[in-house]
Amino acid sequence: MLSRERLASKKVSKTEAVTSQLPYEIGAENIHVGPSDYVAWQKDNKVCFLRVEGRGFGGAPIELEARLSVQDSPNSAGIVIDVIRYLKLARERGLAGPQLPICAWAMKHPPVQMRDATAASRIEEFLADGEL
Repeated sequence: MLSRERLASKKVSKTEAVTSQLPYEIGAENIHVGPSDYVAWQKDNKVCFLRVEGRGFGGAPIELEARLSVQDSPNSAGIVIDVIRYLKLARERGLAGPQLPICAWAMKHPPVQMRDATAASRIEEFLADGEL
């Protein structure tokens, strides 16, 4: 990311996108989500390092680490296509304004946060019968 002045707002939106999926509050001291610096040789590739800590049987510590690497543009394009199709259908049904389920499903910082499962369910209902 080349725009340093956007780093603070990107950190907030990314953190909210992750924590909105948790059914409980974990506390700000227990999570770190944020944008990284722009790395020229990475080009369109985005890398996520994920670390989860917990407790297992008898309180024994458990740690999970994973690395995800994706090409950003093709992944974003698919999401944009889904949003456009949804909005076209909403417009044909006479709806206007923010379509909250698709916003929550597709955006990091939607007007209303909701769990992915809730957003997906509401999208499926809308596609099936047009009711929100």
